[in-house]
Parts: sequence; C-alpha cells; structure tokens
Amino acid sequence: MVYAIVRAGGRQEKVSVGDLVTLDRVPAEAGSTIELPALLLVDGDKVTSAASDLANVKVTAEVVENLRGPKIVIQKYKNKTGYKRRMGFRSALTKVKVTSIA
Repeated sequence: MVYAIVRAGGRQEKVSVGDLVTLDRVPAEAGSTIELPALLLVDGDKVTSAASDLANVKVTAEVVENLRGPKIVIQKYKNKTGYKRRMGFRSALTKVKVTSIA
C-alpha cells in the first residue's frame, strides 16, 4: 500500500490515492488541482524520508469544494459582575480528493 504524510494547512495528514481530506482553506476554485508537499512516503516496505528524495515526490489533489466548518460557541462569564459575552466562529475549510502520488 502506498501512502504519504503531507503538510496541509499547518498540520500533517496521512493520505493515499482516492482519499477525501478536509484542510484549512486553500486559495483554489472547485475542480482545480493543487500540489501538497510530502514529508514521508511509504511504498510497501520502503520508507522514504530524505529531503532530497522527497523533492521528486508529487502528491496532487483535486479541490472538491470550499466549505465552512461547524460553529464553535465561545462564552465568557465573570461571576458577580454581570459580565457575559457570547461569540461564534466557523472556520473556512477546503475538501480535496487525492488523485496521485508519484
């Protein structure tokens, strides 16, 4: 089985061909292709982690859609002072499908 560890959106993700991965927003339109930098490549028993070898590895993915994550509710409260504050946040995300690891 071939899979790679890629850097995407400040995090590392384990991907193989055909996987759907949700990343932080990538500046690309739906249907376009992006390239993700590989940090590790596993091909059966062979593990590649040298930077010189990984420079030749290309992990390409197709942007499926741009979406927003679930709402996170932020509440602040201080006892006996009457202070209450409520805010919400939804992160901007991109769903991609890995098309090839070469």
